[in-house]
Amino acid sequence: MLDTTPLLAAVDRFADRLRAAPQSRLQRGAAAEGLALARELAVRAQRIEEPGGQPRVMPDAGVFAVADQLAVAGHDLAEILRTAADSTAAPSRELDEAVGLVEAAAARATL
Repeated sequence: MLDTTPLLAAVDRFADRLRAAPQSRLQRGAAAEGLALARELAVRAQRIEEPGGQPRVMPDAGVFAVADQLAVAGHDLAEILRTAADSTAAPSRELDEAVGLVEAAAARATL
């Protein structure tokens, strides 16, 4: 079974930073960065879980909800990667890419 700890740690760290950020920082782009990442992680999870299906877009629930949206999307992807490791062509590659996406988005968010 695939160890998804690096993804969970990166997602939780970024989500915690978003939760602790003042409203002004969230509105200056940190929330948008978090939402874009949450949407990307959700699409990746959906593509693994429902290959060939049309991915659904995560809604914008506001700057104060984005940390929770990110946490949910990241944890969903981690669980899908963990449980689908035998049926997915390259789960470790997917995991590495997801961790890289989270780290890059966190750096761009400037919290």
